Amino acid sequence: MIKPSESLVRPLSITEALREAARDLATVSMTARLDTELLMAHSLGIERDALLLGSWGEKEAPLSFFEAIKRRKQNEPVAYILGYRDFWTLRLTVTPDVLIPRPDSETLIETAIAYFREQAFLPENILDLGTGSGALLLAALDEWKDAKGLGVDASPEAIKIARLNADKCGALPRVEFKIGHWGRGIQQKFDLLLCNPPYIARDAMMPADVLHYEPHLALFSGDEGLDDYREIIPGIPSLLTERGIACLEIGFDQAENVSMIAKETGLRSRIFYDLEQRPRCVLLSR
Repeated sequence: MIKPSESLVRPLSITEALREAARDLATVSMTARLDTELLMAHSLGIERDALLLGSWGEKEAPLSFFEAIKRRKQNEPVAYILGYRDFWTLRLTVTPDVLIPRPDSETLIETAIAYFREQAFLPENILDLGTGSGALLLAALDEWKDAKGLGVDASPEAIKIARLNADKCGALPRVEFKIGHWGRGIQQKFDLLLCNPPYIARDAMMPADVLHYEPHLALFSGDEGLDDYREIIPGIPSLLTERGIACLEIGFDQAENVSMIAKETGLRSRIFYDLEQRPRCVLLSR
């Protein structure tokens, strides 16, 4: 593995450091080259595109890069090392207090956009249950500039991160965040409800970077991964306007079970797929 001390003896160029770091990370990451490029760009204070397109290869690799690689080699997620994650059109601050937003979750935004495009109205009030970093809510507010939003999370630390991101995105005048437990105690009704609840079974095998670093409160949900759906879905009808919808993220094998929970609540369900054609979003309506 590359060590900072080695660069003091024989400085490595950026090209050499990227090559050796990617080799080191191959044992812990399926995206070793991408990880190294992101971490190198961050260490240089530039974007990855600028690193790839610029004339950086022969310059000396900064010491901060080797420290970042050391952290990644210990399975720390790249997003936590960088301190941010890009989601939809936004760059969001992330810390170990919040789940790292993933491209799969963008399926919920795509689904909502497609739905309202077919309707004669746009969402005016948006609710995000388990808001975490605020990713889903802030992405939706970025799409519908006249809408207002409420983000709810059980974690005070997550609420702080969500507010920080709302401020960075210029959404604070239109959004409110509060500590709460799913939809409990909310009297207002919403045109769009977004939720990425915990849906991983308690004993499921998980990658080390997820298991050891991301908040378990946002990951695990009972023996089958369904406990939170059973709590959230029965409360959805009282949270929606007459034409409102809910978009919930689901695990790849949960479409049937979640749809059954919805049916028992009197809601209709439609399943939408992510880019890898896996069931990812259930759209619920009256």
